Amino acid sequence: MINRILMKDNLSFTKAELEISKGLTVFTGLSGAGKSVLFKGILSAFALAESEAKFVELELDDELNLEEYGIESEENNVFKFLKEKNTKYFINNQSIAKKSLQNLSKSFVKYLSAKESNEFSNEKFLALLDALECDKNPKFAKLKDNFIKEFECFSAAKMELEKIIDEEKKIEELKELAQNQIEKISSINPKIGEYEELLSLKKKLSKKDKLEEAWAKASGIFEFEQAVVNALNLSEVDGEFFSECMNELRVIAENQSLEELECDIEAILDRIENLSFLVKRYESIENALEVLENKKKELEHYENLSFEKKDLEKKLGILEKNLKEYANSITLARKNNLKKLQNYLNEYLKNLYMKEANLELIECDKISILGQDEIKLSINEAQLKNLSSGELNRLRLAFIATECKILNSGKGIIFLDEIDANLSGKEAMSIAKVLNELALFYQIFAISHLPQLSSAANNHFLIEKKGKESFVKKLQTQERAYELARMVSGEVVSDEALEFAKALLKN
Repeated sequence: MINRILMKDNLSFTKAELEISKGLTVFTGLSGAGKSVLFKGILSAFALAESEAKFVELELDDELNLEEYGIESEENNVFKFLKEKNTKYFINNQSIAKKSLQNLSKSFVKYLSAKESNEFSNEKFLALLDALECDKNPKFAKLKDNFIKEFECFSAAKMELEKIIDEEKKIEELKELAQNQIEKISSINPKIGEYEELLSLKKKLSKKDKLEEAWAKASGIFEFEQAVVNALNLSEVDGEFFSECMNELRVIAENQSLEELECDIEAILDRIENLSFLVKRYESIENALEVLENKKKELEHYENLSFEKKDLEKKLGILEKNLKEYANSITLARKNNLKKLQNYLNEYLKNLYMKEANLELIECDKISILGQDEIKLSINEAQLKNLSSGELNRLRLAFIATECKILNSGKGIIFLDEIDANLSGKEAMSIAKVLNELALFYQIFAISHLPQLSSAANNHFLIEKKGKESFVKKLQTQERAYELARMVSGEVVSDEALEFAKALLKN
């Protein structure tokens, strides 16, 4: 939850600093005081709203999965919004992209303002139906696990079959391509190390004439060998070093036999060219030989494709039958719990002075990882797109409350932008009751115009404008009573309104 908010230079706000405790937090004040400005400033630190603020800092004590965004998590995670020339976002003083921050924020922040219905996804409805079944039938969880495993096997086999069918469409072309590569490599018939040996031989061949001429001249040294030995003896110098040197030179000269260079140069150059083609195409002779083996296996696979297809089709038939049986069992359990889920939802809708919802389970032809079921939601036979923003937000509120009741869990922050606008006091009080129930699981922020909802708050902040500057102040009991009374009777607070306000707070 958010336990501290610091905001600077946000239109009429020079500075706003708020200490927040858990539960429901409401912002009240006259129109134009800056409630929405403050509200959107808070949301801007989550990249969920645009704001004119220059600086916003939120301190949260939630455990968040920040590692996947490359950010180190801390005991208190600090979200920061900074606007200079460009808008920048930070978590724990580490920069984060706006899109990444939005994805992270949506995992634990619910902003009930925009007219959207993503709260009512098919996946969420099915999860609630499955949770109701698990409560009374522990074996259902095992059934779901088996279905998921079977679905994964079915999907893998289906993908493999689709690949084979795709290959079949262009099988002749693929076979021809594989055959061409096999024939080309096989016709050259390369040997490992051969290319390097031939390159070395080519190098020697290129200087064959020079080698012969050089050694012809150098061999004349042996004619003077005895003369040098005699000279050394007469000089009484040990001539052993010279003899050893001449012996070594003689061995080298004998090894310079150029008979190996007496070969078909054209044939060698042709061979090098063929091997060079393989090296350029496959990077090495070793790779070319590996490709040869792979292409032989590939060609064998194409030849046996019809057999593989038949085996896969048989396997898919068995998997599909098993999958359908699992899906039917899951559908039956969901149908048995549909009325209960609908009753829970309608109980909250009734408290929110909304018409009843109708849930319809439709069996689809196509099976997904969720099963074969799709839930259709309508209100008094009206589609979601035809609901007003206020109705849609109250419906979302009812759904979140239903979710908490069934799962006995919920975690995060809910922002309600003028949830009680254009409602009666009775309707506002009903919303307050739902919010108090949700506040056991969520931290809730709301802008309120009615005393009924505001009286239920754990934190009540008054937004006032003095001159051109806005201020925010946390109200205590007496101050709250006066503000609630103002919401009832206007700027001139009557004794009756004050008594009514005190009664609201007492209740």
